Amino acid sequence: MGDEVKPTKVIDARGSFCPGPLMEMIKAYKQGKIGDVISIYSTDSGTKKDAPEWIKKSGNELIGVYDRQGYYEIVMKKIR
Repeated sequence: MGDEVKPTKVIDARGSFCPGPLMEMIKAYKQGKIGDVISIYSTDSGTKKDAPEWIKKSGNELIGVYDRQGYYEIVMKKIR
């Protein structure tokens, strides 16, 4: 597990429903700098699909979507 990227910012949106977690991620993206790694925790299954779609559409890098214990973690890198 040593190859996992350390997030610059972690957003804990567990318990929040779509589109809340995605809106939080977009807000962090807008406030972040190029090279930032943003991780979002969400219990909403819609985020697992919506966040990666937005990341790709926005031209940023999807690092991964992980099933954690009881929640999802979506990790992106801001490249633009």
